[in-house]
Amino acid sequence: MIRDITIGQYYQTDSVLHRLDPRDKIIGTLVFIISLFIAKNVTSYAVATAFLIAVIMLSRVPFSFIVRGMKAVVIILLITVLFNLFLTPGITFFSVWKIRITYEGLKMAGYTAVRLTYLILGSSLMTLTTTPNNLTDGLESLMKPFRIFRVPVHEIAMMMSIALRFIPILMEETDKIMKAQLSRGADFESGGLIKRSKALIPLLVPLFVSAFRRANDLAMAMEARCYHGGEGRTKMKPLVYKRADLAAYAVIIMYFALVIVAQRVGML
Repeated sequence: MIRDITIGQYYQTDSVLHRLDPRDKIIGTLVFIISLFIAKNVTSYAVATAFLIAVIMLSRVPFSFIVRGMKAVVIILLITVLFNLFLTPGITFFSVWKIRITYEGLKMAGYTAVRLTYLILGSSLMTLTTTPNNLTDGLESLMKPFRIFRVPVHEIAMMMSIALRFIPILMEETDKIMKAQLSRGADFESGGLIKRSKALIPLLVPLFVSAFRRANDLAMAMEARCYHGGEGRTKMKPLVYKRADLAAYAVIIMYFALVIVAQRVGML
């Protein structure tokens, strides 16, 4: 399961989505997430599904690789769906003993499952098609207006980019430590909750040590390269909008408008 986490990874290939400006992809991802919470009927979700399929095809990232990241959140997804299924009041659809499922609960559980699945897939696509450096530059460029309020835009963008980059690294480190502990006779599966929690100590301690060591090495490398923040720094590859980027913005606006129209039509 640890190997299946794809958020924070970059899948290198040549596609239309990879060549787009990172600001397009960040804004597109935010618009897509907002549209998922606006959509509340089958028609609007059909529009979101068509848009997501088109983006996946344009990215040229294997669908199996994208879906692989869902394995890490299956339990959270299942718990959320079950809570909506059994705790939503309304007209009874099925009842046995004290368990009652309503029509509203079925509808809410279905929409919640689709919404969370699309949210994870859409967010993964952004990191899979954008390098950490481009992601940092895009975030910094989009947050420039906040400099008026003395917000350290460059530093915030850098921290977010490093955090995303460290996710797959720490997952890989966790996998290595877990295999090393298992070869020494550690047992992470058997026993009750308390026993399993105690068994995680030999895993968490070296993981924290490794994380602090990596952070220290990164800080030393940045200092050795005379990094002192973003003030006065120039970029070797400045972000410049091209025709394809403007066309992407037009597609994003059209998609969002279609979701709103589909939502209103479905309510009539």
